[in-house]
Amino acid sequence: MKFRIELPEEEYGAVKDYLVRHGVEIGDEADYKIMENERYPAFLSARNGKKESIRLSAGDVIFIEAFGKDIEIHTLEDTYLARERMYQLEELLNPREFLRVSKSVIISKKHVKKIRPTLSMKYILTMTGGTLVDVTRSYYNDFRRFFGI
Repeated sequence: MKFRIELPEEEYGAVKDYLVRHGVEIGDEADYKIMENERYPAFLSARNGKKESIRLSAGDVIFIEAFGKDIEIHTLEDTYLARERMYQLEELLNPREFLRVSKSVIISKKHVKKIRPTLSMKYILTMTGGTLVDVTRSYYNDFRRFFGI
């Protein structure tokens, strides 16, 4: 069995030496990959209606929506204001769980309840709580890959 290692330089040598000593073959043409565990924050910083700073669990986020410079994080309990910009939130969130579906919306995969195709390469999503979200043409192919459609 052959493995490829993708670790920070300071850890690579020690891990490689250990594995080789224990009979594991290392190479770039491997079927398996050993890599540093991806780290995404479990919480997002936001502000509530009283302008108080709070920590929101990323798992509670249904979708995130931008209105100009105002960014709203929607959960079942309430809507909060984000401190970061959309591109920063997109980079912060786990790409296996969250997807940008338009210039102004990022959705949580687990909160998509219904996917309805429309004409002209678009989808309309029904999210937990009943909110409808559009997948725009620019994000159509990414959305299809993300959901395996």
